Amino acid sequence: MKFLDLAKVYIRSGAGGNGCASFRREKFMEYGGPDGGDGGCGGDVWVEAVDGLNTLIDFRYQQHFFAKNGQPGMGRQRTGKDGDDIILRVPVGTEVLDEDEETVLADLTELGQRVQLARGGNGGFGNLHFKTSTNQAPRRANSGQPGVERTIWLRLKLIADAGLLGLPNAGKSTFLAATSNARPKIADYPFTTLHPNLGVVGVDNVEFVIADIPGLIEGAHEGRGIGDRFLGHVERCAVLLHLVDGTSETVVEDYQTIIHELEAYGGDLAHKPRITVLNKIDALDIDELAERRDALAKASGGKVMTMSGVAKQGTTEVLRALRAQIDEDRLRQKKSAEEDDQPWHP
Repeated sequence: MKFLDLAKVYIRSGAGGNGCASFRREKFMEYGGPDGGDGGCGGDVWVEAVDGLNTLIDFRYQQHFFAKNGQPGMGRQRTGKDGDDIILRVPVGTEVLDEDEETVLADLTELGQRVQLARGGNGGFGNLHFKTSTNQAPRRANSGQPGVERTIWLRLKLIADAGLLGLPNAGKSTFLAATSNARPKIADYPFTTLHPNLGVVGVDNVEFVIADIPGLIEGAHEGRGIGDRFLGHVERCAVLLHLVDGTSETVVEDYQTIIHELEAYGGDLAHKPRITVLNKIDALDIDELAERRDALAKASGGKVMTMSGVAKQGTTEVLRALRAQIDEDRLRQKKSAEEDDQPWHP
């Protein structure tokens, strides 16, 4: 299935049905009173997060979603039928943006979450509604309200516990393939990965999800390369795994390039917990490994782990470090939720 994480959609809620101007006409009742019914309400437009979807590809083939109009009222005090709602079914993690692609209308992070995007128009009043003691035979009826028409954007941000970052050919896909059942495309040229991949990894009988996104290059936050489109997929991660190619002659510059792109992207991405790993150590001798690890540790100001995704050296230790950060984040979220549930006391 082709991956699509951004889609433009046109929606319109249903218009309300018109009210009816009618009078009771039966045998032996020549001048009956008003009996026009109200019009039905128009259908609403909803968006709902459902299970079993991980792409927005369905919205490439259908971009227009119109709810049904309400039926007009009828005589004998019969109200028109309400219009049917229409539901946009999207993957969990989808953001709904306004036409400007910046204003967030809804953020669907939980399964079954449902948000109304456009409300249907109210049905018009029939002439029975306008009957008063001084106006026994009103001949007026209201028209139904029009529906709401708008353009929205759907943007998918994958739900993962950890996110992989690095320059092209840093070994991200190799690490994902070595530690999970995911089978991303692996080759010795830049931008082998063209869309995000998800993999479920396990360590010490605990499983969590890792997201691999296309490699970043300098200027990615301004639209260069393809990785800038996918930085949003690691915004929800609890921890970032930054892989640096150990065979590169400029490991410090490579590290700083990614850090600069995270800072320029904005949001909380640059402040997320991050684990720095020097990858491809199987291709280095002892002196080169020590030199590049020390230089990288000095540049990052923290601990640098070493690993080889191909030889599966150090992968278990890296997974344990990721798990520790994920557990810490989950514990922090649990405490925050418990504090929010505390009853208010004056």
